[in-house]
Amino acid sequence: MPEQTGTSIKHIAELVRAAVPPMHPGGRPVVAAVATGAGLIRALTGRGTLLGLAATAGAAAFFREPRRVPPTRTGVVLAPADGTVATVSDVLPPAELDLPREPAPRVSVFLSVLDVHVQRIPANGRVLAVEYRAGKFLSADLDKASEDNERSALLLETATGARIGVMQIAGLLARRIVCDVGPGDEVAAGETYGLIRFGSRVDTYLPAGSRVLVAPGQRTIGGETVVAELPDKTG
Repeated sequence: MPEQTGTSIKHIAELVRAAVPPMHPGGRPVVAAVATGAGLIRALTGRGTLLGLAATAGAAAFFREPRRVPPTRTGVVLAPADGTVATVSDVLPPAELDLPREPAPRVSVFLSVLDVHVQRIPANGRVLAVEYRAGKFLSADLDKASEDNERSALLLETATGARIGVMQIAGLLARRIVCDVGPGDEVAAGETYGLIRFGSRVDTYLPAGSRVLVAPGQRTIGGETVVAELPDKTG
């Protein structure tokens, strides 16, 4: 009987671990600060226990990094972030991405404060460049946020030569962008590579001729939703 009880407890623990996603390392200092602040308030006033626990749990939930399983399809681009497709349009890529200076498809995904805020690699390949630019903190749902806001650009090249740009853009409340990859890194579709704290936006710049498969208003799941098919000439 004790052995059966132990097995049941272990099974329940495994279910809990599977249901509660891990936290991105970039969020640990914030969660620790919230927990410390809540503890000090409790020690000084004798109150606020439930509110402090709720605030700490909320901060931990914001920085969650759930496991994702990329589709096995080749020649496609995955959503780099959870959120809502804000715009799909042909635009000139920003200069820091070093892409051809001609209009190409851009898919912009807006992240609310309730969305998962880690960013994921959209396709297997190699990082060619990472460029950070300081800027404003306009609301991320504005189109001009792509040009004016603080941002970090990642340029990725697939094995077939397709170049894909991903832009992490700070929002009205965001004050830090984290990018954990650098030039020369070999990366896999769906793996986590960065984080934006609080409301933000992620733009994906696709090669000309790509077939976009999402529309404004559609929800995306980072590392799983297929946002586009690459042109046949790039595989």
